[in-house]
Amino acid sequence: MSVDGAGRWRDALSAAALVAVDPRRLGGLVLRTRPSAVRDRWLGALRCALPATMPLRRLPPGIGDDRLLGGLDLAATLRAGRPVAQRGLLAEAHGGIVLVPMAERLAPGLAARLSAVLDQHAIAAEREGLTLRAEAAVALVLIDESASDDEAVPARLAERLAFTVSLEGLALADTAAAPVTAGEIACAQAALPAVATTDRMVEALVAAAAALGVASLRAPLFALAAARASAALAGRSSPAEEDLARAARLVLAPRATRLPAEAEPERDEADDPPDAEPDRGPQETRRDGGDDDRHEQDAAALADLVLQAASAAVPPGLLAALAAGKARQAGAAAGRQGAERHSMLRGAPVAARPGLPRGGARLALLDTLRAAAPWQRLRRREGGPVIAVKREDLRVRRYRERSETTTIFVVDASGSAALARLAEAKGAVELLLAECYVRRDRVALIAFRGPGAELVLPPTSSLVRARRSLAGLPGGGGTPLAAALDSARGLAEAVLRRGGTPLIVLLTDGRANVARDGTGGRDRAARDAHDAARALASLRVAAVLIDTATRPQAEAQALAAAMGARYQPLPYADAAALSRAVKAARPREAAARAA
Repeated sequence: MSVDGAGRWRDALSAAALVAVDPRRLGGLVLRTRPSAVRDRWLGALRCALPATMPLRRLPPGIGDDRLLGGLDLAATLRAGRPVAQRGLLAEAHGGIVLVPMAERLAPGLAARLSAVLDQHAIAAEREGLTLRAEAAVALVLIDESASDDEAVPARLAERLAFTVSLEGLALADTAAAPVTAGEIACAQAALPAVATTDRMVEALVAAAAALGVASLRAPLFALAAARASAALAGRSSPAEEDLARAARLVLAPRATRLPAEAEPERDEADDPPDAEPDRGPQETRRDGGDDDRHEQDAAALADLVLQAASAAVPPGLLAALAAGKARQAGAAAGRQGAERHSMLRGAPVAARPGLPRGGARLALLDTLRAAAPWQRLRRREGGPVIAVKREDLRVRRYRERSETTTIFVVDASGSAALARLAEAKGAVELLLAECYVRRDRVALIAFRGPGAELVLPPTSSLVRARRSLAGLPGGGGTPLAAALDSARGLAEAVLRRGGTPLIVLLTDGRANVARDGTGGRDRAARDAHDAARALASLRVAAVLIDTATRPQAEAQALAAAMGARYQPLPYADAAALSRAVKAARPREAAARAA
């Protein structure tokens, strides 16, 4: 058993207990863990902590709006001859907790609907104040099973949840701490309305959030609600320092974006000259031990305690990144795969739409009957059949599928690049090729040197073939940048015609010296290159330009702006920085190129 692991397990249990005590104000938590015995034990502890009045429901994948939010009960409606409503899953779980497995794969629409429900609960909590009962709420537990940093739960939904808990790295030996019982939760819920807070506590939490760079205004509110719930669990009428420290550790630390600024050392009065008496106004007097000074000292001490508790809980890896001045980024999961598109034939089912079942479209029978059901009594009066379906009732099925991503590497193999950075560029491209293979993407390679550009590797998913083509890439000659961009545009158009999603990665220093017709001349070559870049930008495909020069070049920046690409200088052989730039440029939705 490790001390750190046991402490993390206690914090995980504390977060679950606090959510059970005050689900509406806290919203829920994000649980980062892969399937394991530790996760099963935590979920078991959560079930045991919930009173009988708090149901626990599981959100099925691909749930529709009718099942989630409620809608028409088709069978009951047809039997009764009048509209009969059914309760949705969120209504069934009212007063309890909803588990959301594989939350990193939540569709944007579903995440938006869950966010709206949480916002409604938060607004109701502010209106009703301390008299609000926990039974009128629903909380979410988002299980983040992502295998890499590229995956994450939707950022806007995670922001509406108070806690982020990670069980990664914990062993069963670390889970010896006993969970909170359902009886303790019920007693805490009953005592929660009587728990009072002071302005001094609010100021301490807000100051700690500001020192840690937490921009969201929800965070201090979550921390205050967590401190109240912690005090209710402990049977206190007001949060103690222990409760405020726990709230800062669980709520503020995971949201930190910077390290707290070090306080300036206090000047010792003994260092002042003997005759250096501070100048005081006629009305100012020294009041050692006065009430105001004592209150200010207590408030400052409380703020320091809360900040120290939050700072100590910031993960060590994040501390190192923040010390290096790197901002933490979240929610980049959607860039792993190709753009989404709607289909009538295959993919994940989505909501049906009005239409006729022709041209390959399939009739959505249940949705059609659901649209016709409310009108049956009126239509029977017209002498129609038992179930009358009209043209406007027809619904057709729709599916959502992700298109295949083809990453097109366009590598400058001219003399300037060969003499400077071609070897480093090859290494960086090989790393990206390996990542594309892991994602099962297709890759293509265009090399340009001498009089024109050559398609060295057609779109393929073979990593061995791609590496072989890259290793045999020669260097030297002129820089036909316009021809390279024309070749990339032609290949991107072919990918789009097949229904794929292209991503263009251009590695060059931007200094063209060969025009479209193969003749020399820097001025004409530069004009042709910019014309080709603007033509490529008209496709609205995702692109990134990697400046392979030893120093950032103005020509490369101007070319990136012309082709609508993300510009990324590579002054050092930093393959990780190059990989992050390409990930950030990957298309996230089909609307990215249609906007």
